[in-house]
Amino acid sequence: MPDPPDRPTPLPDDPAPVGEGAAPRRPGAGDGAGGAEGRDLVPVSDIGPGTHSPDAAADGPEPAEAYDGVGTNDRADAPSLTEAERDRAAEGDARPAGPGGDTPAATRHAQAAPGPVRAAPTAPPGRAGGAESERAVAADLTRRARARREALDPDTAVAREAGFEVMDVSGEPPSLVRRYFTTLRHALGLVYGSAVAVARDREQFSWVRGLPLFLIKIAAFFVRPLVRRDLRGLPLEVQLRRRLELLGPTYIKLGQVLALREDLLPRFVTEELNNLLDRLPVMPFPEYLDRVAKGLGRPVDEMFAHIDPKPLGSASIGQIHPARTVGGDDVILKVVKPHIYVILKRDARLLGFFGSFLQVFFARYQPKKVLDEFAEYTLREVDLRREADNAEQFAINFADVPGVRFPTIYREYSSRLVLTMERFRGLRPDSPAAHALPLAAREELVDLGALSIIRMLYQDGFFHADLHPGNMFLLDTEPDPETGEVHPEIGFIDLGMVGYFDGDLRRTLLYYYFSLVTGDAENAARYLAAVSEAGKKADPRGFQRAVAELCRRFYRAQRYGEVNVGQLILESVGLAGQYRMYFPVEMVLMTKALVTFEGVGQTLLPGFDVAEVSRKHVNSLFRSQFNPVALLKESFRGAPELVDLIVKSPTLMSEGIRFVETRMRAPATSPLAGLRTALLSGASLVSGVIAVTAGGPWFLWGPLFALAAAFALKRS
Repeated sequence: MPDPPDRPTPLPDDPAPVGEGAAPRRPGAGDGAGGAEGRDLVPVSDIGPGTHSPDAAADGPEPAEAYDGVGTNDRADAPSLTEAERDRAAEGDARPAGPGGDTPAATRHAQAAPGPVRAAPTAPPGRAGGAESERAVAADLTRRARARREALDPDTAVAREAGFEVMDVSGEPPSLVRRYFTTLRHALGLVYGSAVAVARDREQFSWVRGLPLFLIKIAAFFVRPLVRRDLRGLPLEVQLRRRLELLGPTYIKLGQVLALREDLLPRFVTEELNNLLDRLPVMPFPEYLDRVAKGLGRPVDEMFAHIDPKPLGSASIGQIHPARTVGGDDVILKVVKPHIYVILKRDARLLGFFGSFLQVFFARYQPKKVLDEFAEYTLREVDLRREADNAEQFAINFADVPGVRFPTIYREYSSRLVLTMERFRGLRPDSPAAHALPLAAREELVDLGALSIIRMLYQDGFFHADLHPGNMFLLDTEPDPETGEVHPEIGFIDLGMVGYFDGDLRRTLLYYYFSLVTGDAENAARYLAAVSEAGKKADPRGFQRAVAELCRRFYRAQRYGEVNVGQLILESVGLAGQYRMYFPVEMVLMTKALVTFEGVGQTLLPGFDVAEVSRKHVNSLFRSQFNPVALLKESFRGAPELVDLIVKSPTLMSEGIRFVETRMRAPATSPLAGLRTALLSGASLVSGVIAVTAGGPWFLWGPLFALAAAFALKRS
């Protein structure tokens, strides 16, 4: 018997999923990771052209309003649950899914209507405790519905099994105002937590003493209850890392960049920031496929025969999956996450505001400059066409080096939001299999790595700015079937972040590195100081002396194998903050590349001498750049200006002679002209001041001031 009109329509066990053509529901509608999770998945080759319409917006349609299932009594028209409905809720899956008593499976296919699911309104309950009971039942129903929908998406479940969390893509990104208050709350929490940490950890902050320490202890006593309980007892650097993680992808990436700035931040802070999360939540797989289709403007099955639902990685900006094109090529598919550009732009504006504020109090650490550089580099990475351009530029630069490879870009399957590139199958340089390679192969790999880094930095001035073992592959490591020899190659990936050196900076850094590897401490310090920027109250000479002393100490310790070049560069850059000297961000990125190369080299070939390996390639670079032919080519870069000067020389010479003649014919003027008037004006002014000071009458000092003004006007 159907329910009477004055009673609400029973809630279905499994609300109608958002299928093809249905409007996605807003967050809290029980969708879990997005509206796409409720549909039955099929292989990419079976997806029809209409499944991923390229005409839709890149970030999906505007979500329609839907029944939340939680907190229903917060609205005036919220439905209440009757006793019969509570009985059905208690029965779980045994209760009918719809008004007609259909099974849940039948309801899923028959009632996949695009409209929102909403119960009919009813009168409010008569008992006070009913609202809480109904809210709990509704929340339980929502939880069960979400669990069933997640079970219907086996492809997204693959990502969960691999250890990835699934992000909710159904809602809109937070507004600028909301993001501002969230960031402000964590910033104030970090300030309060810093006071608590300084007052508690006296060993770490022993340099804080006297009146400042007394005031900090008083402040810590009052603000301690305002700090989050789970962060209150942590050291300052751990609090910073955790708050960056809580603020989300933009701030995690900011922390990863700050981890490089040992010239600005203390070592204990940069070491802790290296532990930031780099495994961020992934999009649901159906949403991933939708963005591929929308980003490329074509159905997925026209381009790819297979896309693996298990992600290879998920960073702040993009998510990557292995795939195979319809032509049979194994590729990597990288897709920009939803709303990421909007989020980054809003966070960049907030960081600019906070940077200007922090600059007033912490000018020594240059917060505004660091945050502006971060925003610039990060916003570049959102456009995947830049990464494609970078990969092709690297391939051109290394076209004559057969042992160094960069992924081939599939331009027909790439756009601003999607990047398709060749998949490298090889070994990570820090893997046990790489360490087990023959000695000759490992020596060849280390030599190739030195050649690659030195060439990027000091010959091309265009280098990989996010270099770490995860972005390098050892390729062709299998022995040759005929000879049994191994001739490995090096492959570089993740080329979205690159650094540039102009001609003067590149040459100065080349001289600096050459001085380091040849043992010239004085010139190494001089060249390093030359690329730095002096701040207020800077001590360039002191910085130069400190770097020279550090280099000499390194050369003494090098005999016993105690120090390496990467550590020397890192410590030299770290001295800059003490002397108010600052480096361009490219210098810091160069340091990271060199340190990474040396670390990978030590892993592959323990005990190798980076100075000896580098010296050969640096000397070769000097010979190639400073031979007569290269110098002649360099001089021809200014040929247009030289030709222009030659053409204009007759005109310039004639105008110069005419100017000299004019000056010679002009009547001579006395060098003392105007001196008499100036003296009279000054004497009158001084006399008037003396008369006023002595209390003289106005008719005495008034004319004197008038005379002084008259003489001054006459002279002018």
